[in-house]
Amino acid sequence: MAVRVLDESVGKVVLIKLKGGKVIRGNLQGFDQHMNLLLEQSEEILDEGKTNALGTIVVRGDNVVIISPPRGNP
Repeated sequence: MAVRVLDESVGKVVLIKLKGGKVIRGNLQGFDQHMNLLLEQSEEILDEGKTNALGTIVVRGDNVVIISPPRGNP
């Protein structure tokens, strides 16, 4: 079931919560069987609504706590 949700999220903006409390938002370009994620135009969400641009990144699946599409995702 999780794979189907990820498949449907490819090409869309997702919100990722990582171990340690970091939150990253980016355009999901792909993933693998270990839930490693390729994100483009990604940014870290900081306190008070500020962001830190990260660009294109790979997030290791073992660091991911939650993957969620933001509200109003096209």
